[in-house]
Amino acid sequence: MKRLAILACAALLMAGCGSNNNPNGPSNQPTVFTVALRASNEVPPVTNADTNATGTAVITVNTVRDSSGNITSGTLDFNVTMSGFPNDTKLTGAHIHPGSAGNTGSVLVGVITSGDNITLPNGSGSFTKTGLTAPNVTDLQNIANNPQNFYFNVHTTINPSGAIRGQLR
Repeated sequence: MKRLAILACAALLMAGCGSNNNPNGPSNQPTVFTVALRASNEVPPVTNADTNATGTAVITVNTVRDSSGNITSGTLDFNVTMSGFPNDTKLTGAHIHPGSAGNTGSVLVGVITSGDNITLPNGSGSFTKTGLTAPNVTDLQNIANNPQNFYFNVHTTINPSGAIRGQLR
């Protein structure tokens, strides 16, 4: 009898601790995008010395939502690793842009600039940027709702409009 009572209490306790399965609910869990970066994804595809460059960008979107599930604020964290570039490649930028595959768009979130002085001495390297403020909550909501309509790319001296690119997914 005691065992049944304990099992019943445990079942009630677990039912009361149910999770919110509503993706638009007030969850403040981060959204993580792992983006495969390739020179062939650029528009037009890169065909010069950066053609063999690849990378991975892990982009974490940290949002704060109100009780209705609307995003009220947020920050972004970036952890980017790259390889296959020529020795001593200088990065001139890295950004999130609006644009589906095959399309380009203006800078939405600037991550690095030429002033950051990031060079890849042996053609490989990484960078991390954390706590970047999103331009506005509408952009964060759009990224959350339709990540495939945004891309991340890294720019170099020989490819100032972009050397490697990948769509958010």
